[in-house]
Amino acid sequence: MTIRREKAVGGGLGRREFLAAGAAALAFAIVKPQSVRGAEANSKIEIGLIGCGGRGGWIAKLFQENGNYKFVAGADYFEDKVKTFATKFGVDASRSYTGLSACKKLAESKLDAVVIESPPYFHPGHAAGAVEAGRHVYLAKPPAVDVPGCTLVAESGKKATAKNLVYLIDFQTRADPIFREAVKRVHNGDIGRIVSGEAVYYCGFTFGNAEFDVKDPEVRLRHWTVDNVLSGDIITEQNVHALDVASWVIDEAPVRAVGTCGRKAKKGSGDLHDHFAVVFTFPGDVIVSFASKQYGEGWDDIGVRMFGPRGTLDAHYFGAVSIKGSVPYAGGTMKNLYTEGAVANIAEFHNSIVNKKYDNPTVAPSVRSDLTTILGRTAAYKGGPVTWDEMIKANEKLEFDLKGLKA
Repeated sequence: MTIRREKAVGGGLGRREFLAAGAAALAFAIVKPQSVRGAEANSKIEIGLIGCGGRGGWIAKLFQENGNYKFVAGADYFEDKVKTFATKFGVDASRSYTGLSACKKLAESKLDAVVIESPPYFHPGHAAGAVEAGRHVYLAKPPAVDVPGCTLVAESGKKATAKNLVYLIDFQTRADPIFREAVKRVHNGDIGRIVSGEAVYYCGFTFGNAEFDVKDPEVRLRHWTVDNVLSGDIITEQNVHALDVASWVIDEAPVRAVGTCGRKAKKGSGDLHDHFAVVFTFPGDVIVSFASKQYGEGWDDIGVRMFGPRGTLDAHYFGAVSIKGSVPYAGGTMKNLYTEGAVANIAEFHNSIVNKKYDNPTVAPSVRSDLTTILGRTAAYKGGPVTWDEMIKANEKLEFDLKGLKA
């Protein structure tokens, strides 16, 4: 994995507010913004999909089932993927774009909004380009894989608000009413002051153990899910779900982290680690332990527990959400949050567009959660303590060599 350190702008970023610092990482040149057609409540919003692989096709079906959208364009580096998408969703071949410039061509074409499901490494640039072109943005998590990418996402989110555009980042837990109520109750003091907590993400061999040529950039791109640079490693691409809930509940960015990670059980090509263990310190000396694994059988869980003197929040992505203690909350059990959360976000995206709601409240907390994973990853790679301010100042950028890829 290649990491480059870039000079931080503005002397670093505060923990409570992540200020956009003007980084242009991953952005591409694009024509002057075009005006977006007004989307009336009774008309379908014309959208394009960037990233037509497995999850792209899955979420495209959910957009279609919503009934308020129409796919008019698709973009993917690989021709086979965009052809499959175009055939399934009735997109004309003339608006099926391939190669590295596919996202630029799609954003410049006639449409209202862009759905981005490309590898996370490309998310910041694809989203920034769509905003520059005057398009609403629906962006998959994680929004970025490094600090410069997070800076660009924060910046383009603010630019979207200034240009009267909707910019939504798709975290499912934040869309769920039971999760929302539980977190609201914690913020209201139902468990008292949070003293400590824990977050976990345990699963099996999610992406398999395929063998492939790691020196071929096209092959790496096809197997991006097991590539540290393209995915951000498991702590950023996958474990962000748990750490997003933790930072949401605490409503702060961590001050520092110390951790470790390794690769002992996972086989095959790629360079993902298969386990992380990190201890985060949040403001007020709130300690949160985090652990994850991506191997083995017998136990799966994406969960967060927060402990206060009056009670405990116990929340699970695939299980029950409740508060136990002096002021209990029965909560409920998640049925299929992965799908239901996306469905809710897709509905909210439409609602925000037609009702001209451009405050884009998902951007700042999503960037904070993303940076929390990057802090944990940085500390684990180092095998020692790293502070939030040190991470921001270092401004390390992950590098993927595009040489050899078709334009």
